[in-house]
Amino acid sequence: MENVTRDPNPPGLSGLWLPLITPFLEGALDEASIRRLVAHYLEEPVDGLILAATTGEGLTLDDAEVERLVAVSAEAVAEKRRGLPLYLGLSGSDTRKLLKALARTRDWPIEGYLIACPYYSRPSQAGLFQHFDALAEGSDKPIVIYNIPYRTGVNLENETLLRLAEHRNIVGLKDCCADAAQSFELLRDRPANFAVLTGEDALYYSALVQGADGGILASGHVMTADFAGIRTRLLEGDQPAALRDWQRLSPIPRLLFSEPSPAAVKYWLWRSGLIASPEVRLPMTPATEALAQQIDREIAQSVPSGLIP
Repeated sequence: MENVTRDPNPPGLSGLWLPLITPFLEGALDEASIRRLVAHYLEEPVDGLILAATTGEGLTLDDAEVERLVAVSAEAVAEKRRGLPLYLGLSGSDTRKLLKALARTRDWPIEGYLIACPYYSRPSQAGLFQHFDALAEGSDKPIVIYNIPYRTGVNLENETLLRLAEHRNIVGLKDCCADAAQSFELLRDRPANFAVLTGEDALYYSALVQGADGGILASGHVMTADFAGIRTRLLEGDQPAALRDWQRLSPIPRLLFSEPSPAAVKYWLWRSGLIASPEVRLPMTPATEALAQQIDREIAQSVPSGLIP
């Protein structure tokens, strides 16, 4: 494993990141909605976008669609002449295939990768270490590891992660380990300049209080400034105000994850006029009528306070 000094400032790995939804229209990529979304979030306090990840229904996209999604998103960023880092979500259980994906995307207009632990195969900690070490050696872009054992079936333990964090290309973690002790101990023991961003929307406030650098939050698609504002208040030292804001905001993640994501987020964005359709791809299904009505009520209540996206 290459063990050298890491860039002291990995580009933008803090704050509020969005795992951007992928809009569809009549079964195809909706490029107009992609451009509209990216342009919208360029005007919001968002620190980065992750494309084709779980919320982006990446497993339902073919290679050509992923390439087009990245190209259109990068063009939309360039048109606004504002910097916003784009990371690409990757996942898989075959290290060789992922190395080929890294090679294929090497020259794409992305700053780095979010790579999930191998799913279904349940490798040992030694296997996880060798997997991510090989990927880091095979990329000249930074890698954020995504640990989400309740989806993949395997937990990347802190001891293994801290060994991987010695690699200059492994710069952070999206933490969804669902183990409060493991998350706390990682935040305590991580090396300098290794970013930890929570991926548990409902635990955003508590993760920030314990020292997380930010969050990669599907819920941040809506009420974006309010989610970003929680961290801003904490950084300013105003924890009571941050807690009050979080108490008001915390029902939103529960609502948006009350059915499999990203159906609820897509429905909200559609009703807000940001995307042309709330379509999802099977095996995901659209928001139920009951959930749609709940979201409509939430949007109606949010309009007077300017909280709608």
